[in-house]
Amino acid sequence: MHKPKLSFGQIWNMCFGFLGIQIGFDLQNGNMSRIFQTLGAEMDSLAILWIAAPLTGLIIQPIIGHFSDKTWGRLGRRRPYFLAGAILASCALFIMPNSPTLWMAAGMLWILDASLNITMEPTRAFVGDMLPDRQRTTGYAMQSFFIGVGAVLAGALPWLLTEFGVANTAPEGEIPMTVHIAFYVGGAALFLAVLLTVLTTPEYSPEQMEQFEAARRDALGLGEEIEATAPPRTSNAFFIGGAIWLIIGALLGLFFHGAMADPRPDWLSWLGNVEFKQDLYVFAALIAGFGLVQIVAGLMRSAGKDKNGFMEVVGDLFRMPLTMRQLAVVQFFSWFGLFAMWIYGTPAVADHHYGTTDATTALYQEAGNWWALLGAVRNGVAAAAALAIIWLAAQVDRRKLHAVCLLLGAFGFAGMILIKDPAPLSLPMIGVGVAWAAIVSVPYAILAGSVPARKMGVYMGIFNIFIVVPQLVAATLLGFLLRTFFGNEPIWAFAIAAGSFTCAAIAVLFVSDVPEDASPEPLGAE
Repeated sequence: MHKPKLSFGQIWNMCFGFLGIQIGFDLQNGNMSRIFQTLGAEMDSLAILWIAAPLTGLIIQPIIGHFSDKTWGRLGRRRPYFLAGAILASCALFIMPNSPTLWMAAGMLWILDASLNITMEPTRAFVGDMLPDRQRTTGYAMQSFFIGVGAVLAGALPWLLTEFGVANTAPEGEIPMTVHIAFYVGGAALFLAVLLTVLTTPEYSPEQMEQFEAARRDALGLGEEIEATAPPRTSNAFFIGGAIWLIIGALLGLFFHGAMADPRPDWLSWLGNVEFKQDLYVFAALIAGFGLVQIVAGLMRSAGKDKNGFMEVVGDLFRMPLTMRQLAVVQFFSWFGLFAMWIYGTPAVADHHYGTTDATTALYQEAGNWWALLGAVRNGVAAAAALAIIWLAAQVDRRKLHAVCLLLGAFGFAGMILIKDPAPLSLPMIGVGVAWAAIVSVPYAILAGSVPARKMGVYMGIFNIFIVVPQLVAATLLGFLLRTFFGNEPIWAFAIAAGSFTCAAIAVLFVSDVPEDASPEPLGAE
């Protein structure tokens, strides 16, 4: 018994909800700093206010994935979660621009990002659930298409409203009406897009999913699922691994503390004039935190309390399939490069192409507007490239396709450095847009064919860790790298991004992948 092939219209409806989800994410990404600063946030505090977003995704997605794997009701197992998340996210989008104080806006960011993550994770697993191997790349590429379109729409909303005469300025401490209306429109679009997916795409029952997976694995000669062949991690292994990570994190924290002391202790005199800042504590805390998670898991396993969601998620993390571990390396370098671009894009263009570092000048604001327009070019190209990926994935090895797309992105980043005139910068953004389309589609298609079907949700959630961790690492290390090795010139963040994409392109060639054309599933519907 094999999954039937779905029509183009069915795949379109299944993925349409991602249009609304991405509108929500891009309204958040494009306007939250503006809202925070309007409500009185200092520039130095923005990073701390923003850290809620990646940390929320790090925690929420594996949990939601775990529970959605075990849910079944009138709406299925994935749809209840992304419908509930869409309702919460829509409400948060309506409330956010009405936040009267900074603390309320920061709290709403937590709620908004958590709600968007509740919605997004099951939609990733949903495609893996519903489509046969031969159509999974098509499904994730369709999601990538809607990501591109949603990003363009969200980015254009405030500008379009301004063109229609809506006020883009407001008295001190008040959020402009363009932001209000953009968030209202985004909230409505998010809910309606997800609702269309919920109403038009029924799910297979758990019994059907088990039959589909058993037939697929038997035909491919893959044997039993991972749980039957990979032994659980022992409590001692958790304790030893946790202690190592905890000690490394603590030692790094002490090192950073000493390096930031004034005067610096003699034993660190060899550092010379290298500058360290407090954001490096986050990097040390990440390492130590991973150690603490393992120690807690060891304590629970030794006490026989390992039949719970926490232990299942942690156990699945350490028993990831080989393909998923290999893809984790690809994702780390891909997203590290992307966050280098997102963090330093505006200051890099302003400094390198417009010759200004003063954010209060009109020239700097012009550079910011041009960078925003380049983002629209990038996302528009990504939407078009996603459609090309649907066709190309059926013609060539997915790993080679992904490597080529990543290298185009690396060339695009290099072009941002080599081209001095702002006008032609849309050309390198084409390469970055192609890479972006591949990053949010091809790895998920490869992953979906390598994990047990009944754990699709939790593994998609765990896979998000390899997006969040490079974001946090980039936020903590990039400033140090630029200060220490590149004279604090932000344009060299693009060089780091190019190198990171190149590493990802090399790594993907070593990923174990079951080609789509090796699938035993029929081309026609049954």
